[in-house]
Amino acid sequence: MSLEATEDLDPIETTEWLESLESVLDREGEERAQQLLSRLADRLRRDGMPVPFTVTSSHRNTIPVHREARMPGDMFMERRIRSLIRWNMAAMVTRANERNKGIGGHLASYMSSATLYEVGFNHFFRAPKGDFKGDLLFIQGHSSPGIYARSFLEGRLTEEQMDKFREEVDGDGLSSYPHPWLMPDYWQMPTVSMGLGPLMAIYQAYVMKYLDARGLQPMQDRKVWAFLGDGECDEPETLGALDKASRENLENLIFVINCNLQRLDGPVRGNARIMDELEGVFRGAGWNVIKVVWGRLWDPLFEQDDKGMLQKLMDETVDGEYQNCKAQGGAYTREHFFGKYPETAKMVEDYTDEDIFKLNRGGHDPYKVYAAYHQAVNNANGRPTVVLAHTVKGYGLGADGGEADNEAHQIKSIDDKDVLKRFRDRFGIEVTDKQIENEIPYFKPDDDSPEIKYMHLQRERLNGYLPARKSDFEAIEMPGLDDKTFSRQTEGSGDREVSTTMSFVRILNGLVKNKTFGKRVVPIIPDEARTFGMEGMFRQLGIYTAEDQKYVPMDRAQIMYYREDKAGQILQEGITEAGAMSTWIAAATSYSNNDCTLIPFYAYYSMFGFQRVGDLAWAAGDMQARGFLLGGTAGRTTLNGEGLQHQDGHSHILSSTIPNCRSYDPTYGHELAVIIQDGMKRMYQDKENCFYYITLMNENYQHPEMPEDCVEDIIKGMYLLRETKGKKGHVQLLGSGTILREVEAAAEILKEEWDVGADIWSATSFNELRREALEVDRQAFLNPEKEPGKPHVTQCLEGRKGPVIAATDYMKLYADQVRAWVPADYHVLGTDGFGRSDTREKLRHFFEVDRYFVTVAALKALADQGEIDRKVVADAIKKYGIDPSKPNPLVV
Repeated sequence: MSLEATEDLDPIETTEWLESLESVLDREGEERAQQLLSRLADRLRRDGMPVPFTVTSSHRNTIPVHREARMPGDMFMERRIRSLIRWNMAAMVTRANERNKGIGGHLASYMSSATLYEVGFNHFFRAPKGDFKGDLLFIQGHSSPGIYARSFLEGRLTEEQMDKFREEVDGDGLSSYPHPWLMPDYWQMPTVSMGLGPLMAIYQAYVMKYLDARGLQPMQDRKVWAFLGDGECDEPETLGALDKASRENLENLIFVINCNLQRLDGPVRGNARIMDELEGVFRGAGWNVIKVVWGRLWDPLFEQDDKGMLQKLMDETVDGEYQNCKAQGGAYTREHFFGKYPETAKMVEDYTDEDIFKLNRGGHDPYKVYAAYHQAVNNANGRPTVVLAHTVKGYGLGADGGEADNEAHQIKSIDDKDVLKRFRDRFGIEVTDKQIENEIPYFKPDDDSPEIKYMHLQRERLNGYLPARKSDFEAIEMPGLDDKTFSRQTEGSGDREVSTTMSFVRILNGLVKNKTFGKRVVPIIPDEARTFGMEGMFRQLGIYTAEDQKYVPMDRAQIMYYREDKAGQILQEGITEAGAMSTWIAAATSYSNNDCTLIPFYAYYSMFGFQRVGDLAWAAGDMQARGFLLGGTAGRTTLNGEGLQHQDGHSHILSSTIPNCRSYDPTYGHELAVIIQDGMKRMYQDKENCFYYITLMNENYQHPEMPEDCVEDIIKGMYLLRETKGKKGHVQLLGSGTILREVEAAAEILKEEWDVGADIWSATSFNELRREALEVDRQAFLNPEKEPGKPHVTQCLEGRKGPVIAATDYMKLYADQVRAWVPADYHVLGTDGFGRSDTREKLRHFFEVDRYFVTVAALKALADQGEIDRKVVADAIKKYGIDPSKPNPLVV
């Protein structure tokens, strides 16, 4: 039996204890009361007694009336402004759908959250000004029409732009949701991919504190505000990093969850209460929780509730029934809610049905919302805060317009003119019936009207207008290839055998020592520093932590001991690819969001990159992220012992889907140096909008000195490495990554054993080759009277003898994507299928990409052209122990 259900054996004693507690609260304050309760709990624990504990509270506001901060400003004016925004939002979406049926848009989400946003815009959200870099806003994607409507009243958007909602192709249109790529001076963050906004918000707040701790950019009292829906909290990403926020003391982070109780198809938790669930999750994770459940029209009823029956009723009622109360109206609420108990029925006996219907929820009461925000921004306990606000989906649309209806999310326009007229009347908009019958008009008061002047005044007090994004930054002069950081790699490794991973670490070590920008370089790892040989940086740079190291590490006597430091440069994120990727995104967009350019290098298992966090990588492209992603231990056969779930044969194919991601698969240190140097120049000096994905291997081998005149071709994606001569035919051999070395070995076999010559090409990026070729073809198509250009891959291979064979450690599709521009017979080897554990040699034989398969493929291509006898191919198959009946690795 619970403690709450146990009969009170001594009510008089209980009363004395409660009176004592009230006395302490009145005389000595809340802190002293908490201290006493904590001591009492400790005393119970000492005897092994369970301590009463709950992470949820009654279904009522966290902040009592007597502790609510007083709201400044003109409330009547602010209600008028909210009404104007609601009308213009509805007008914009409806007009768009009248012109283009099915263009879409959302009304219900913003209608439920208008007060949540407007209290923020009028009193809390601060724009950048001077040295203050401003707050960051994660606007819920489906609420974007309301944000546009506000900007329209502010004069930031024109009526012509409003009429181009979701019509972007011809330019100057308004994107469907927050997209920085499409509106680079307006939206700060992309959020409509559910769950990513909350996750990224946590790491934006984290990197903001990181910058402050390292002395790069003072945090001051900037806040990160993230607006999300209760249904969105079902996404694992939404709640997956809550402990990170509390562990890192992110008091600069505020979540506002619009609890309108509905997701896309129906109730979020029809048989329970989502606010209770979320309160428990956030409080259990160490967050401050502020519930805004009921509006001030409920306050008189609570004052009458001396027996607690109203509270009991509220605590018993589930969300599905709360939805019914709004959908079915006041009479239903009187009978099915208040009528459950005589005491509660009596409370509203003098209320009309309309009065009951107007009993407002907390998220629609600006006074209650203001009090919650005021407490959230002034919290001084070092913890993040979540505001849970109870609202009604489709608020203001009326019962026949979809208010609290299960289909509210699907309302794309208000086609019923009578509904529009009632909507107009409810919000007092000066629009005539005739205007509505013709085409729903926008309504914007004159610039010198009280409403518009009030809006501008409030934003002036908060430094300017939001949302707004800083798209430009100060360029950073980057060193050339002759800088020793890069030249040590272009000179080759001599007799030493090293991996491209080690080459990268040496480049990174050189970059962090650069006197101009070294402090801006941010090494990021999930929990694999020792895998990538980066543990040497622990002592050198330190691992960032919210607090200085409180223990002596067990490896303190070693040179590369584990050193945590409040001013540490490395961001070591633990076993969380999503978290580490979000950290990288925050660092890669710091040039815009913090006015402090960072150069992040995120190294991780390539298999756990685009496959696991592809949605975040897409968001990074939308946000115009700048930085490097390093896919370590890449390729299907390089990571030989780990097996199916670790071996990557497709990350380059996945990376190719992101338009502004430039991806490379280098084999040698000089290639890696050229790519990183060029990338840094493009992104940070030339300000090109792109980011880089580079695969690295852990296989050790000798690295040659960089050939002459190959830098530009390395960047384009393909360059001639060397040539061999032969008397019985000639072939073109292409390879990338670790399989290039198998290709080189095949060229030697062809020469020594079959007297076949070969041109050996290092294909550093089939993705870049394809991208450039597509643009060349496009220009030829659009300019038919001009001499057509030739793609780089065509220029390289045109006029050269023999068929072309390409082999990579990735699926055949990777190299096959340039087939259209190869001016010869083209044959591709790749690693289609699931990975498995074994030696590199056996894996490469299994996937048919080793030197012997490359050799046989070359001989077969020559035989197909009649250059050699087919018996030669059969002899080679037998000689190299290739079983013609071996299973197909794609289907095994």
